[in-house]
Amino acid sequence: MKLYPLQFDPILKERIWGGTKLNTFLNKPITSNITGESWEISTVDNDVSVVANGAFKGKSLNELIAEFPEEILGTRVYQVFGKQFPLLFKYLDAREDLSIQLHPNDALAKKHHNSFGKTEMWYVMQADTDARLIVGFKEKSSPEEFLQHVNDKKLLDILDTKKVQQGDVFFLDTGTIHAIGAGIVIAEIQQTSDITYRIYDFDRVDANGNQRELHLDLALEAINYETVEAQKRYAKTANVSNEIVHCQYFTTNLIPLNGAVQISKNQNSFTVYMCVDGDFQLLSNGEKFDYQKGDTVLIPAFLTDFQISGNASILEIYIS
Repeated sequence: MKLYPLQFDPILKERIWGGTKLNTFLNKPITSNITGESWEISTVDNDVSVVANGAFKGKSLNELIAEFPEEILGTRVYQVFGKQFPLLFKYLDAREDLSIQLHPNDALAKKHHNSFGKTEMWYVMQADTDARLIVGFKEKSSPEEFLQHVNDKKLLDILDTKKVQQGDVFFLDTGTIHAIGAGIVIAEIQQTSDITYRIYDFDRVDANGNQRELHLDLALEAINYETVEAQKRYAKTANVSNEIVHCQYFTTNLIPLNGAVQISKNQNSFTVYMCVDGDFQLLSNGEKFDYQKGDTVLIPAFLTDFQISGNASILEIYIS
């Protein structure tokens, strides 16, 4: 088997809050003007990514991992997760506010859904003027205060909002109440999980006049009622990996690329590059691969030496 950088067909999702920026800003082949998400690399049930390039084109990521588990995932990732791909990579376009929501931790997700929990992070790729996020409580809260404000339709009064701009990063530990506000494009990195507890949806209805389901009972047990400092500060030194987030589930760095950089890795983990601005080339085993803003590429763990070059901002993700 000759290993090479893998790209996948985007899995596009219509959402009540979605728009058209995944096409106009990131060149995704959307067919709807309410497209909210592009799942770039996924092994969620019924949404498994399919290779779009090279010799493995048409094979699913699960098929590749089944055939070459250590070579794709890495020796350490395979030891910990077996043949499960542990992360999910997305781009999101919020034309309108998303619902206010949170995600359970591993223990609660296992108990209620036989799933991983959902720790995640956001990198803001584009933000309209005055665009905002909701992240956590303004002050320490409680189940009683939370429920009272939900019932009074005043939940926003006790939640913290952050005005955002391109390059801002937020790390969302499980239990953190959050919502992406209107006018924002996000790169999202998360555990492989699609478990979301929706707690408020602005009383919106779909095309059939139906409100979306809320999950208050499950949420009460899962919410972190403490205040959180979710925004991450990080260096932006050119041509090196600047650490943004390091947690047990993933490490994310920013590489501000200006020129050529030689990369040498061990075989412990796969690496994913998300091009969040500009364009770059990757040279591996005499082959050149071209990427632009909005592209996501999976570098198999056993592909350890290659060169990247160009002018780009690249998120680099792996499991430590």
